[in-house]
Amino acid sequence: MELAHSLLLNEEALAQITEAKRPVFIFEWLRFLDKVLVAANKTDVKEKQKKLVEQLTGLISSSPGPPTRKLLAKNLAALYSIGDTFTVFQTLDKCNDIIKNKDDTAAYLPTKLAAVACVGAFYEKMGRMLGSSFPETVNNLLKSLKSAESQGRSEILMSLQKVLNGLGGAAASCHRDIYKNARSLLTDRSMAVRCAVAKCLLELQNEAVFMWTAELENVATLCFKALENSNYAVRVAVSKLLGTVMATSAAPGSGPQNVKRATLEEVLELMATGFLRGGSGFLKSGGEMLKVGGSVNREVRVGVTQAYVVFVTTLGGQWLERNFATFLSHVLDLVSHPRATQTHVEAVYSRRCVSFILRATVGSLLGEKAQIAAAKDICQAIGKQMKAVEAVVNDTNGENKSGAADVAASQHVMVCALQELGSLVQSLNATASPLIQEPSLGLLETVTSVLLHPSMAARLAAAWCLRCVAVALPFQLTPFLDRCAERLNNLKTSPEAVSGYSFAMAALLGGVHQCPLGIPHAKGKMVVSIAEDLLRTAAQNSRLSLQRTQAGWLLLGALMTLGPSVVRYHLPKMLLLWRNVFPRSLKELEAEKARGDSFTWQVTLEGRAGALCAMRSFVAHCPELLTEDVIRKLMTPIECAMTMMSHIPSVIKAHGAHLKASAAMVRLRLYDILALLPPKTYEGSFNALLRELVAEFTLTDNSANTTTSLLRSLCHYDDSVLLGSWLQETDHKSIEDQLQPNSASGSGALEHDPSSIYLRIPAGEAVPGPLPLGVSVIDASVALFGVVFPHVSYKHRLQMLDHFAECVKQAKGVRQQAVQLNIFTAVLSALKGLAENKSTLGPEEVRKSALTLVMGALDNPNPILRCAAGEALGRMAQVVGEATFIARMAQFSFDKLKSARDVVSRTGHSLALGCLHRYVGGIGSGQHLKTSVSILLALAQDGTSPEVQTWSLHSLALIVDSSGPMYRGYVEPTLSLVLTLLLTVPPSHTEVHQCLGRCLGAIITTVGPELQGNGATISTIRSSCLVGCAITQDHSDSLVQAAAISCLQQLHMFAPRHVNLSSLVPSLCVHLCSSHLLLRRAAVACLRQLAQREAAEVCEYAMSLAKNAGDKENSVNITETGLEGVLFGMLDRETDRKLCSDIHDTLGHMLSSLAVEKLSHWLMLCKDVLAASSDEMDDDTMFTTLGEEDKSKPSVAPRWATRVFAADCLCRIIMLCENANKAHFDLAMARSAKLRNPKNDLLVLHLSDLIRMAFMAATDHSNQLRMAGLQALEDIIKKFASVSEPEFPGHVILEQYQANVGAALRPAFSQDTPSDITAKACQVCSTWIGSEVVSDLNDLRRVHNLLVSSLDKVQAGKGSSSQLYQESATTMEKLAVLKAWAEVNIQQTKPKRAIKNTDDEEEDFGTVDELPPDSLITLVQPELPILSRLWLAALKDYALLTLPAEFASQLPPDGGAFYTPETIDTARLHYRNSWAPILHAVALWLNSAGFNASESPEEAAAAMPNSQKRSSSIILNQAPGTPPTTKSLPEINKDRMHLILGVSIQFLCSPRPEEPVEHVTSCLQALHTLLDSPCARIHIAEDQLLGVELLSVMHRLLLTWDPPSVQLLVTGVVQQIVRAAQDYLQEKRNTLNEDDIKEKETCLVLGEGGENGGLVPGKSLVFAAMELLMFILVRHMPHLSPKMSDSPSHVSAKPQLSEESARLVAATVTILSDLPSLCSPAGCMTILPTILFLITRVLKETAVKSVDNQVSPPVSATLQAIKTIVTLPMAKTEETHKQWTSLIRSTLASVLDSACFSFCFSEGTKSVLDEVSMLTAIALFLWSASTEIIGVQSLQNGCINRFKNALNSCDPWVQAKCYQLLLSVFQHTNRALSTPYIHSLAPIMVEKLKAVEGNRPNSNTELLAVQEGIKVLETLVALGEEQNRVQLLALLVPILISYLLNENAFASASTISKDLHEFALQNLMHIGPLYPHAFKTVMGAAPELKIRLETAVRASQANKAKAAARQPPPTIHSVPTIKLKTSFF
Repeated sequence: MELAHSLLLNEEALAQITEAKRPVFIFEWLRFLDKVLVAANKTDVKEKQKKLVEQLTGLISSSPGPPTRKLLAKNLAALYSIGDTFTVFQTLDKCNDIIKNKDDTAAYLPTKLAAVACVGAFYEKMGRMLGSSFPETVNNLLKSLKSAESQGRSEILMSLQKVLNGLGGAAASCHRDIYKNARSLLTDRSMAVRCAVAKCLLELQNEAVFMWTAELENVATLCFKALENSNYAVRVAVSKLLGTVMATSAAPGSGPQNVKRATLEEVLELMATGFLRGGSGFLKSGGEMLKVGGSVNREVRVGVTQAYVVFVTTLGGQWLERNFATFLSHVLDLVSHPRATQTHVEAVYSRRCVSFILRATVGSLLGEKAQIAAAKDICQAIGKQMKAVEAVVNDTNGENKSGAADVAASQHVMVCALQELGSLVQSLNATASPLIQEPSLGLLETVTSVLLHPSMAARLAAAWCLRCVAVALPFQLTPFLDRCAERLNNLKTSPEAVSGYSFAMAALLGGVHQCPLGIPHAKGKMVVSIAEDLLRTAAQNSRLSLQRTQAGWLLLGALMTLGPSVVRYHLPKMLLLWRNVFPRSLKELEAEKARGDSFTWQVTLEGRAGALCAMRSFVAHCPELLTEDVIRKLMTPIECAMTMMSHIPSVIKAHGAHLKASAAMVRLRLYDILALLPPKTYEGSFNALLRELVAEFTLTDNSANTTTSLLRSLCHYDDSVLLGSWLQETDHKSIEDQLQPNSASGSGALEHDPSSIYLRIPAGEAVPGPLPLGVSVIDASVALFGVVFPHVSYKHRLQMLDHFAECVKQAKGVRQQAVQLNIFTAVLSALKGLAENKSTLGPEEVRKSALTLVMGALDNPNPILRCAAGEALGRMAQVVGEATFIARMAQFSFDKLKSARDVVSRTGHSLALGCLHRYVGGIGSGQHLKTSVSILLALAQDGTSPEVQTWSLHSLALIVDSSGPMYRGYVEPTLSLVLTLLLTVPPSHTEVHQCLGRCLGAIITTVGPELQGNGATISTIRSSCLVGCAITQDHSDSLVQAAAISCLQQLHMFAPRHVNLSSLVPSLCVHLCSSHLLLRRAAVACLRQLAQREAAEVCEYAMSLAKNAGDKENSVNITETGLEGVLFGMLDRETDRKLCSDIHDTLGHMLSSLAVEKLSHWLMLCKDVLAASSDEMDDDTMFTTLGEEDKSKPSVAPRWATRVFAADCLCRIIMLCENANKAHFDLAMARSAKLRNPKNDLLVLHLSDLIRMAFMAATDHSNQLRMAGLQALEDIIKKFASVSEPEFPGHVILEQYQANVGAALRPAFSQDTPSDITAKACQVCSTWIGSEVVSDLNDLRRVHNLLVSSLDKVQAGKGSSSQLYQESATTMEKLAVLKAWAEVNIQQTKPKRAIKNTDDEEEDFGTVDELPPDSLITLVQPELPILSRLWLAALKDYALLTLPAEFASQLPPDGGAFYTPETIDTARLHYRNSWAPILHAVALWLNSAGFNASESPEEAAAAMPNSQKRSSSIILNQAPGTPPTTKSLPEINKDRMHLILGVSIQFLCSPRPEEPVEHVTSCLQALHTLLDSPCARIHIAEDQLLGVELLSVMHRLLLTWDPPSVQLLVTGVVQQIVRAAQDYLQEKRNTLNEDDIKEKETCLVLGEGGENGGLVPGKSLVFAAMELLMFILVRHMPHLSPKMSDSPSHVSAKPQLSEESARLVAATVTILSDLPSLCSPAGCMTILPTILFLITRVLKETAVKSVDNQVSPPVSATLQAIKTIVTLPMAKTEETHKQWTSLIRSTLASVLDSACFSFCFSEGTKSVLDEVSMLTAIALFLWSASTEIIGVQSLQNGCINRFKNALNSCDPWVQAKCYQLLLSVFQHTNRALSTPYIHSLAPIMVEKLKAVEGNRPNSNTELLAVQEGIKVLETLVALGEEQNRVQLLALLVPILISYLLNENAFASASTISKDLHEFALQNLMHIGPLYPHAFKTVMGAAPELKIRLETAVRASQANKAKAAARQPPPTIHSVPTIKLKTSFF
């Protein structure tokens, strides 16, 4: 293949390869040429042009295949347009000669076609340059058109189209000729030719004015004729032609002025004739035609329907807006025309067509405002119709003769109008509220008036429309229900009213599940009472019996959709009603038959059908309530119904055939409910039931040949190419369904089954459309047969299968086909059931019978049956699962295929092979793989029959798919066949090409990741796949293109480097505007995958398309917003769920990878979309003006769903920025970054846009958008709250937006706002108040008042307001308010944050914070009394709701403070979201004041709503009736403590992993706060088990929750618990001390461990605490655990602790040191070894030298701990003294031990042991412990050595600290302890200090060391006795004097040296007066010292005089010291 990549064709290489590969080689060269010509240098091209032309023209006569000729023509034309054009006429003549050639053989055809293609390409590319020669060319083409066969005709017509395109108006002289020749071919037998003619004429009408003036009617007639017997492609092409021609003629101001134009009315009239009469020739006097019968051709009607849509789309949205009324009345007239409604099915079809026209135009071309206007027009049309109907109905004298017919016709108009109105409102959603609120329009009155229409279809449509309105505007749901209920009661005597209003109520109830806020619970009771009343009164008045019965059961069925929470209460009553409808026994049944007339029987049957329907609804919607017992009770009436079935035929015989429909309805309902129940429950009735079912679908008692509609859905989705069911995936699905061959296909309508008005709509449908009863019953019987069959005995299975064969034999002709279709569907259904139940088919004879049945159908002429038979065969193989059976089946097909020559059996059996492999998989069918593949490859080459090729290739694809890697050996032959066929099969055989695409995709998947390889074979396979993709991509059929895209998508997944995105992405972008849904889906799915990996490249390549927008073929509108903009635009047009979700994903992937880099671009995108919500854009401005060249779809202002998506994108952008770079949230950094590089784009610079967008969204009509806007606002506040404003220090940037925030929140608190929005807004309020953005109280009040107002709502209690929504909505709102207040309350207790101030130093902090420290308190304080009660009530509710299910009986019967018992399940969720902050707030309140506040009963009653009084009494275990007794304050407090601890422990026991971490932290903070208060401490200490429980729960929590924040909080709570216990114990000891001072012992035994020192796990607080603390220590310092350090995997390196870990370890150590105080002395001895071990280990691990000599928190904690433990008072008792001494000694020894290793190496970096900390620890022991413990010689030596080492340390800091510590040791009160130290260490010190003279200090630290040393010496002087004073001073004074400098040296000395001089001088001045005598003696002894001192003093005085203003040099302050002394001594 690589050799093909050269500018000239490599002829040597071509000659060397085999004949078979040459076409591929040539195609690859042409592909390369196509890319290279555009890019190549012109001169290079001109040099080689002659040779190139020769090679290319030579190829024309080498019989190229279709794709090759297309490329060849394209390249030749491109070559001439780039190079010289000298020889172009020569080449043109050559082509013309070939075309003229009379050779008609098949071999010469490809050459001819290539020449035709070249001619077309020349003209298209060069147009008028070839002007002079065109008449001859056109004549030539037209001549050969007459004699050509179909392939030639298509090719010539396509060429003509290109000629017309290239020449434009210049070809006017030939227009008529072309028109005359082409139009006759519009009715050609070949569909491909029809399509080509339509496209050619479409091109012609651009210039040929006569087509849309004089010839207009003829064109229309031609199009109608062309639509007869057409396929989908022809309908699309012809409707495009018809619609465009009509639009051109109706378009204002197009074309020349002088021509006679048709008016809009005439144009519409013309189209209507097609819709109403079809294409059967026109008599000029149209009148007679209409009188004559004869049905309209359905294909014509469907085609014309599409043409209407093309017509409107071409004229554009603005045109539609202006002419909507005319257009609407025209389309509605279509359905009222008697020709359109000859039979009911035809009427439904016509309605479907009209609805399609309206949906496709109004739904997608109009913006939201224009849609509202359209809805008004529709509403008026409905009103007008209804007035006319009322006139007829009230016209009793019969003046209006034709009235009845008018009423009948009006029902269809009503249905179309109401459905469109419903769909409009539903798509507008909450934006439709203006429609409802406009009184002049009276939309609701108009729609409700139709509920009284005489026709049931119209009433149902009105009910459906009301449901749509209620779902769009949920606040209307409850009022609607009430209004309907009231009218139903008032108009009980009108049959229409009973029927209409019950329809409306049922529809509304069915819509409730789409409204998340639901309806009040009481409405269920209301519905039940109305329904009961209707059923009870049905018998009273025979005129109303039927309607009342139907209405009653319909309402009960609808009630069931509300789900178990409502139905639970009415179940007993329902079971009773159901039981009473049916006769109890056979005797009653016989009696029934004997009496009654036909009318009573009709009512009875309708009643029973209704009851069964309600049961079915119950089973479907309340599966939770289906207990064994309920099922048993349900079975009673159901069994009666089954018995009754067998008696019905005799009743029908007796009373007339009109009962058949009612009887069928009963059967339908019975089958439906049985299919939902487990078959085991009705095993006993199988025989009777199966007889009924089989009779049903074998049409035994049914003279009509009705067929089931389920066959397509039971066949495999992949077989759509054979069944044509891919039409289900087109935009025209709803009308194309009418053309399917099965009975009444696509004629779904509400009136066929009223119960569908309340059922869930099947996905993808807009309006429920149950099929006619006849079809539905058969469908239901087939479905139930599939459910029952697996449970039937083998004997019966055999009987049935034999019976089926018999039935097929008996029937003849059409009936046989119908019976066979039904039987096959049933058999498939049964086999599917068997596979799902994992059961087998049965013994040999059953299999044999089944096999005979299936094999017989494999060569049935009906393709659908063949398909079903193949599917059944595969399913049988799957169910039987035996190799021999499969082999037998495969062998049978092999033999058949080898011998058969007819198309039917070849197709059937090839599919059979595919299905066998599909269902048995590669392993099961591996041994047949070789044979299957070879046979299918042979069949696929049968060029004579495209059908055989299609089926065999389809089967091949199935085999490749199912064999997986086993197919690898056959990949090469299969691929070469696929390529050969792609290059030779005519493009008009689209099915073959589709299957080739499928095969290609399957092969790519089979080879899979291997495709990345570089071996020779893999490269060949890969390049073959790429060539295949290129051919299919270039095919004209959309499905083939879609297959190509999915192949490329697979390739990209496996070998991304080899897929060329630069060409793929632009082609995908072009497909985004395709008119084919499948192609758009494929393109978006592919983009989604590409964007996941390479979003940036995808966007770039898409933009390149925008730059080359000049090309004619690219119709896609990519503007500067790029692909993202196009995708956002698509969201407004597309309705397909899958497509929209893929667009969302694609945009999501692009956003994630690009939003941060291209921030402005993405924010602009979101802003443009959201701006539509603020009504700035008028729809008019959005439209492109018509008549310009831009005829593409005019864009509409973004719809609400797109805006919601944009708001979500906004939140995602904020989140992405947060993860990207801190500068996004720092204004100063952002500005400097922007200055450095203007390209830097940072979020904080766009803050005003963010706020504006959030504001626009939060104040929109649409509720979903308001939610998204509030969410965005909350995110913005959270992320930007702390961003300071650099220009105004101390202020934050959000301050300037406080008005916007207030304004965005205010509407959410208005009266009519739904609860979920108010709840969200409360959340935002609390975030805003808590963020402390606003420092002025008055400004805060705006938002605060909103919360205050909602608090009043909360106090109002349950049931006080008129309710629109379910009670749990109120719960949600109230809890949200309480949660918001709780958050504000928590916020006010937190320490205020100091505003980050980077520029200025600390001076101006005082002035910065204007907010007085307790400002929020002033907001919360007034509300606290009320709030605290409500909070406690909410917590109580929460506590009750979290009880396990088995305590359900103990819950208060009428709910809690904020929930009702009926809505418990939904309420739980709301409580779960809000309890944590409330708990924290309650804890804060109790801690500050609450424990002293008791509630007097009156106050309590005032604050609590009714039910709560009851619930509170129940919680306190009193009878509900008794008044609450007044409790004493301690009791109340005890209850509160239990409540809070209960809730906390319950939650902390097992927080669900999806719980937000905030809940855990809130809960722990609440506990911490609570335990701050003395009352709570006593409570928890009194009951020790409570503390133990809490500790063990927190230990558990730590095992599952990792964040350090949680661990820190846990240690805080543990500390509180330990402190509480300490206080309590101390208190106890004190009281004991006071009581009996004599008995000291008892006092000491207090505490854990008692006398023997044992601690009991589970009961001991100390044990629990130690367990937990040990866990934390080991988590952060794993090497503490001996297990860890012994394990082989243990690495000795000790990582540095993070800051958080360090804090944790410190806290843990502190608590550990507190534990001994909780124990008795014996207990202490039990725990101290562990504690001391841990503390010393932590000291060793963490005492590491840091750069700035800071002491880390763990170290200071351990030092503090040592002090605490060593000074324990109670350890000194006699019994424990010995143990205690040894403990303290060992601890000191261990500390000394570790101080030896002053270096420990970790991973090459030296972490040096911090000697200072170790010395401090030693000093602590020396200080705190008594001499007899520490005075041991070995320890003493050890200590002295440590100090010596430190004194000799080279680090001055260590020296300084050592001097400080020695000072404290020397000063120790106990002389015995200090003396040895003085003796051994003082001499060293003196030496060190003397040495300083020669080596003066250079740094502050060194100076500090000297100063500290001198201090120690001075202290020693002070300590010494009088007689030794002189010797001591003789040491000190000379040292000091040696530090003084002489005059000269002083001037030049460093500052530090001077400081030393000053220091020495001052000390000398200080010592002299202190010890005058000794001082004199010393000075006298050394005169030289005296001189130095005096000179220094003089110099100093002189200096002072000189610089009186100079400050004395700072001494010690300039050194960072840590005054450890203060904290320990």
